[in-house]
Amino acid sequence: MNIESLRIGMKVRHPQYGSGTVKTISEAVAEIQFDDGSKRTVAPEPSGLESAEPRAAISGLSVPLNQFVSETLVAAIEKLGLQKPDSVVEKLGLRWHGGRLVMHPADVTLQAKEVPLEVFFHKIVMVRNNLRVLEQKINAHEKLSDGEKVEMQQYITKSYGSLTTFNVLFKEKEDQF
Repeated sequence: MNIESLRIGMKVRHPQYGSGTVKTISEAVAEIQFDDGSKRTVAPEPSGLESAEPRAAISGLSVPLNQFVSETLVAAIEKLGLQKPDSVVEKLGLRWHGGRLVMHPADVTLQAKEVPLEVFFHKIVMVRNNLRVLEQKINAHEKLSDGEKVEMQQYITKSYGSLTTFNVLFKEKEDQF
């Protein structure tokens, strides 16, 4: 492995010292913190240092790499329940497009705050999406007991309930809280 292919934080494997993490890199050597607690300065090429990070190879790829990466990214965004900002506006009810949210303080000497409804709606949708991701992470967490998962789920359910006020903004019923 050459010095140019190293980066700080990279996991590496040395034939004699085992696995470690790259801490600093100079012109010809790298300082590596090994899993046994030792810190050593190593010249990567002559020492037989190699990457210990997972790698992927795609053989027989029949689509352009750009298309493959794009489709993979779209699938990941969909799986996580995240939205592209422009797709969020499509879910806003038509009567709200171009609208503004105006908040008037109780003190008439203070100025009102105006926010485009698209911006406000986007923030509401992002809260919903983040709650969905949190819910998935809680359900998949290996160290939480079932009781702890149920307790945390109750807080998420209460948060969804609080957000039902904003259902009036959604175009489609299935997008609501």
